[in-house]
Amino acid sequence: MNWLLRLLCVSLVYISLAGGNNSKAQPRTVVGRQGESALLRCNLLKPDETNPPLYVIEWVRFGFLLPIFIKFGLYSPRVDPDYVGRVRIEAGASLQIDRLRAEDQGWYECRVLFLNRPNNDDEFQNGTWIHLIVHSPPVFQKTPPALIEIQDQKSVTLSCSATGNPPPLVSWKRDSQTIDNGNEMQVKNGTLFIARVERSSAGLYSCHATNQEGALIHTTRLLIQGPPVIVAPPKDITVNLSQNAFFACRAEAYPANLTYSWFQGGTNVFHLSHLRSRIQILVDGSLLVQKTTPEDSGKYTCIPSNGLRKSPSASASLTVLYPAQVAKMPPETFLPIGMQGVIRCPSRANPPLLSVSWIKDGQPLEIGKFPGWSLKTDGTIVIATSNDDALGVYACTPYNSFGTAGISAPTRALLKDPPTFTLRPKEEYFQEVGRELLIPCLAQGDPVPITSWTKVGSKTLANAQVDTNGSLNLRPLTKEQHGLWECAANNGVARISATTTVYVLGTSPHAVVNISVWPLRQAVNVTWEPGFDGGYFQRFSIWYTPILRRLNRPHHDWASLPVPVGASHILVENLQPDMSYQFSVLAQNKLGSGPFSEIISIAPLGVPTQTVPPVLPTTASLVFLPPPQFLRSNETVRGVLLLWEPPLHDPSALMGYALELRQNRGKWEVLSGSIPSSETQFLVPGLIKDTFYEFRLMAFAGSYISYPSNVVNVSTTGKSHSWRASQSTWLAKDAIQPD
Repeated sequence: MNWLLRLLCVSLVYISLAGGNNSKAQPRTVVGRQGESALLRCNLLKPDETNPPLYVIEWVRFGFLLPIFIKFGLYSPRVDPDYVGRVRIEAGASLQIDRLRAEDQGWYECRVLFLNRPNNDDEFQNGTWIHLIVHSPPVFQKTPPALIEIQDQKSVTLSCSATGNPPPLVSWKRDSQTIDNGNEMQVKNGTLFIARVERSSAGLYSCHATNQEGALIHTTRLLIQGPPVIVAPPKDITVNLSQNAFFACRAEAYPANLTYSWFQGGTNVFHLSHLRSRIQILVDGSLLVQKTTPEDSGKYTCIPSNGLRKSPSASASLTVLYPAQVAKMPPETFLPIGMQGVIRCPSRANPPLLSVSWIKDGQPLEIGKFPGWSLKTDGTIVIATSNDDALGVYACTPYNSFGTAGISAPTRALLKDPPTFTLRPKEEYFQEVGRELLIPCLAQGDPVPITSWTKVGSKTLANAQVDTNGSLNLRPLTKEQHGLWECAANNGVARISATTTVYVLGTSPHAVVNISVWPLRQAVNVTWEPGFDGGYFQRFSIWYTPILRRLNRPHHDWASLPVPVGASHILVENLQPDMSYQFSVLAQNKLGSGPFSEIISIAPLGVPTQTVPPVLPTTASLVFLPPPQFLRSNETVRGVLLLWEPPLHDPSALMGYALELRQNRGKWEVLSGSIPSSETQFLVPGLIKDTFYEFRLMAFAGSYISYPSNVVNVSTTGKSHSWRASQSTWLAKDAIQPD
């Protein structure tokens, strides 16, 4: 070993002195593959110097303190531990490296120390630096788990890195398709980032590491946890009676621990007694309804669940076709004495009902033989006045296109007194806002009637309370409680009602109603009915604005026009022809403004281009056609007689009158639109008992129509008689005298 130590010392000295001999050497490159061999050539030995070996061969690797290989004469070489068993000398001083490793890559130099030469520059020789490049296939350094579970709507990161030489290219694929950067997925430096996973994000994701020496693939399965998704929803079906009905409902989810619930009309099918014994929910979520009945018709909803968040739902309708049948006929039917009564046939049918036949006391019933009797389309017998003729035992048979399920059970028609009011509200009540108003209403009968209150035209009680004795308690009284109220008493035999009007004092005005706008030449005639004034004098103004076609206009410029005191109409002039305008009426009193009326849109008439004037009345007064005067009413044995006076100006151009009415503050309807101009009376028969009527009259001439006359109120509440219905007629003066 002494010779080896001496050689190492000489080598260290040589390494320190050999720098000057490297300047002329040009580096070379040797490329090898991992696991194979590479030969690092060295041409410093001449053929005659190979024997005897009086020299030292060294191979130096850059970065290593000592040579990795030293060979002297016939002695065994000194080899770096990392190269033991893998290096040897070939062809003079060349170095053969076997079983190449990736870490073998680096710079190598061959050096020869001649021991048999004089001490000069030729004693030390070194070869060219050689760069050994070791190519290696990719090797993964970091990969995501083979299986990842994550809830939907969350983000996920899949990291993948690899080494190799040349450095491998790392990419991501899904279902053999390369993933590119997008809104939902980003790939950067081998890392795949999904901002928000969805059910469709589930699948196989593969990381590919590739270089010229090979390719490597790592696959990760991504499972998305989330609520079910219905992939096969139920569909509407129609079956005949007693057939089976089948609804599909297939869902997919992860986790796949699915449970299915079915509902009919919001109720679980297993909670419905008529369904419970005839239904099955199959493993795939489908619903089977066996031996369908009419009650099975309706909407069915499927809700799959796996316990994650809100479950989806899907609905479909079941239609069961069956012959017309009677659901349940009551054993007794009560008819109110002296009032309208009905005998119902409680049938059901699908397809729809076509007809209903009746028997009375075992004989076919001929409705036409009983005055005042009629048959409705649903088979209900309507008896105008219930009396002894209606007594008897009835049965009905309904029919549709499938036929009939048979005759109903019998029902016995019995006469009973209708309920009556023992304490009814007054026709009108006036009270200050904020105070308390108690309106009594008490009825009696057998059975005991149930009393209820409604505000006509409203779906609620406007914060009112009903006492146990049936009284309406308005406390505190508000502006919204102003208007018509109805008290009704119903005991199953009949329903009776009484109306009263509540006037709330000390408020701003109410909105005007029944606004109408009549187009004239470059003008319009606006009429309306004043709302309640709140207990103070009110005045009106008309507001109008053109409707411009420029869509970028920021707002309308509304103009206002005051209305003369006491008037409920106004002529708005100097309007642009063929341009649409919007009109609204505003009421005001000492307490402020009421709400604007509804907005009416209309365009005035243009200026005529014809040279021949149209055949129209020429009097200027027709533009301001006044209404009929002093409309009033009188009761007669045949009905209500309306009387009036012609318009104030000469009525020679008058063509006729139009009469309108409304019931219980409802909508105005035309009762007659062709009353001759020569008439000043009109008989209205057939008014319904316990009803509030309003009448108004308008005059017309040519294309002009007046604003309405004053309104006449007629109430049939509590009348002991009713007028026989017949066609409304106009009468000559003095034809009927008031009672």
